[in-house]
Amino acid sequence: MQTKKIINDGSRAVDEMLDGIIAAHPAHLRRVEGSPRSIVAVDGPRPGKVGLVIGGGSGHEPTFLGFVGKGLADAAAIGNVFASPPPDPILECAKAASGGAGVLFMYGNYAGDVMNFDMAAEMAAMDDIEVRTVLSTDDVASAPRDQIAKRRGVAGNFFIFKSAGAACDLMLSFDECERIARKSNDHTYTMGVALAPCSLPQTRRPNFEIGADEMEIGMGIHGEPGIARGPLQTADAITDAMLDRILDEMAPSRGDRVAILVNSLGSTPLMELYIMNRRVRQRLDDIGVAVHATWVGNYCTSLEMAGASVTLHRLDGELQRMLDHPCDCAMFRAG
Repeated sequence: MQTKKIINDGSRAVDEMLDGIIAAHPAHLRRVEGSPRSIVAVDGPRPGKVGLVIGGGSGHEPTFLGFVGKGLADAAAIGNVFASPPPDPILECAKAASGGAGVLFMYGNYAGDVMNFDMAAEMAAMDDIEVRTVLSTDDVASAPRDQIAKRRGVAGNFFIFKSAGAACDLMLSFDECERIARKSNDHTYTMGVALAPCSLPQTRRPNFEIGADEMEIGMGIHGEPGIARGPLQTADAITDAMLDRILDEMAPSRGDRVAILVNSLGSTPLMELYIMNRRVRQRLDDIGVAVHATWVGNYCTSLEMAGASVTLHRLDGELQRMLDHPCDCAMFRAG
C-alpha cells in the first residue's frame, strides 16, 4: 500500500521544493545561475572571508537549506532525496562562496557524499580555490568509540555547522576555521530512536519495517540499522537509553556546560519532544551539568519518519562564543 503525500510528481519533488523555498526566502537565498541545485546565501560570501559550503541529500529539511545565511553557511549543494549531490553543483557552490581565503566543505560522513565532495574539491583546485573538508561524525550509535572516523553525521550538524559558520563570519583564518569546525564535531554527541518508517516521494513505500509496538534505538536518518530493537517504552526510558550512551562517551564533570538539541525526525510532535527534553534536563541537573541553551523541534528530519534524537554539545568558552554568534538564515536565527 502506498503512503499519502502532498506532491505532484515524485521525480520533481526536490526541484519544486527548491522553487518554493526560494520564493519564500528571497532575502536569504538565491540559486546559482545555471545550477538550480546550488543554493547561496544572499548576504553570506564576501571578499577575504573563508567560505563555508554544506550539503547532502534532500529529505532532512531544514538541514541543509535552513542553515544557509549570514553567520552560518554560505552555500548548500542539494541532492535528490537521501542521495548525495553530484560534484557539479558542489563546485558551483564553492565558486560562489569563495572570497579568496579558502573554502571549507562540511557534510555528514556518508560514502556518496565523501566521493562527490572530494571530486568537487579536486575540480575547485583547478580553479585555484583551496578546499578543506571536515566531516561530521556525531552519531554515537553508528560505530564503536575506537572507530569514530566511521560514524555518521546526523542532527549534531546543527551545532557543528553553527560553530564553523561563526568562525568564518568572524573572519578568522582558514586554519582557525578548520580547527574550530573539528573541535565542534569532537564535542558533539547524538543518539536517535525510530518508531515508524518514512517513504520516498518516488516510491511512496515504507523504507523499512518495524512492528506497531516496537522501537529501534540508534537508527540512522536514512533508515540505517540501529543498535537495539525492542518493545516501545515510556518517554523517560527511551530518553534514558539514549542519554546513557551519550553521557558514557562524553564523560562530563560537575560544572560542565552543554547545549541541547531535541530533534524530531519528521512526524514526532512538539508535545513528545518537550516531554523528552524534560527528562534530559532532569538527568543533567542530577549530575551537575549546566545547560547554556536548548533547541526543540524539527532541525534534521527524515521526511515523515516517527522518532527523535537527542544531541549534547559540550561547551567551553570558545565554542559558546561560536554558538552565541549572530546568524540570520531562512529557517534559523540566533543572536
